[in-house]
Amino acid sequence: MDKAELLRRADEYSQRKGLTIGPALGAGVHGSVFAGESQAESLKSAIKVYERELFYQRERDVYFRLRDRGVTSVRGCNVPKLLGYDDRLWVIEMTIVARPFVLDFAGAYLDRAPDFSDEVMADWRAEKAEQFEGRWPKVQAILASFRSLGVIIQDVNPGNISFGD
Repeated sequence: MDKAELLRRADEYSQRKGLTIGPALGAGVHGSVFAGESQAESLKSAIKVYERELFYQRERDVYFRLRDRGVTSVRGCNVPKLLGYDDRLWVIEMTIVARPFVLDFAGAYLDRAPDFSDEVMADWRAEKAEQFEGRWPKVQAILASFRSLGVIIQDVNPGNISFGD
């Protein structure tokens, strides 16, 4: 999808919510994230705009689950809080969190993991163990805590689970 279209939708959401759109905070395979600032309260937020509705819905629904269960951190890692969303624009507004954090739930599943072969999962675990090195056991514990909430995180990388040390 055209980056200008993502920015247009972020801007439309921001105007409706009385936010000032700021610089891009990041971009990935599911969309782009922009800074937002409340003009009335001087509060900063992250505005994530999705390229596809499926990934928007997945992340929105994970945030609903976390909100309903009062989850703001998992095993000492901060989790963004849902501030707003728009089902027409495919936009989620969330708090900006400091490290350590877990974020980006667009590739997550609720209550049921995708059916990958044992070989695919073994390769995935080996790749993640290499990416996280000595922190891999801690990451596995974080993933298990999310699974206990019915959230199966698939997009696991040091950009999404960061310890900051």
